[in-house]
Amino acid sequence: MFTDKVNESKVPRGRGRPPGRTAQGLETRKLLFDTAIALMAERGYAATTLRDVASEAGVSPGLLYRYFPSKRAIVLALYDELSASFARRAAAMSPGKWRDRYVFALRTSLHVLAPHRRVLSALTPVLVSDTDEGLFAPKTTFSRDRVQRVFHEAISGASDAPKGDLAAPLGRLLYLIHLSVLLWWLLDKSPRQRATTGLVALLERALPSAGLALRLPTVRSIVRSGDELFRQALFDDASSA
Repeated sequence: MFTDKVNESKVPRGRGRPPGRTAQGLETRKLLFDTAIALMAERGYAATTLRDVASEAGVSPGLLYRYFPSKRAIVLALYDELSASFARRAAAMSPGKWRDRYVFALRTSLHVLAPHRRVLSALTPVLVSDTDEGLFAPKTTFSRDRVQRVFHEAISGASDAPKGDLAAPLGRLLYLIHLSVLLWWLLDKSPRQRATTGLVALLERALPSAGLALRLPTVRSIVRSGDELFRQALFDDASSA
């Protein structure tokens, strides 16, 4: 799987020097991270141990712990990498209507995650339900906020952004729909996930009608109420804006 082994004697060990700050340290960290992710994809999260990772990478457990003291740290690093990549690519979002900007963000997310589908599938139980490492855990807020901000800006920065205070609730609702599409994608057994491609196309067709519906006071009220429930259930912050 990985043919290059790390020579521990060459890894800088200066007093007080954080691991990963030198060029060689970054290379070591990448090797350890890639090895851990590959093993999790192959064996699953629960069956992968840090000792397995160290052995596969050809380093001592002690060196691995300097970079990743727990499996949780590896998962958080994965969230950080993927959310940062998504935010960078989403920065190329063009001006236009919110439905077009949303579809761009949704497809960009799927494109960024596609190379990691295998490991994300292996991590699905963790992503959905783990209170420490899941998508809605307090320690993953940094990643979640990064992604949510893209969807918020897709709506609030659109040429037809909703008037008043509806942009933020709509952005969070569309972020939640995005997560549902990602779960569908992870479970999609169709060839090359064609069913997911079809689902995104179906959403794209439905969004113009959704935009018209948002003009109705009843629908706007439903969006706000749904957003309050969403935040209360998943973030425990329904009182915040």
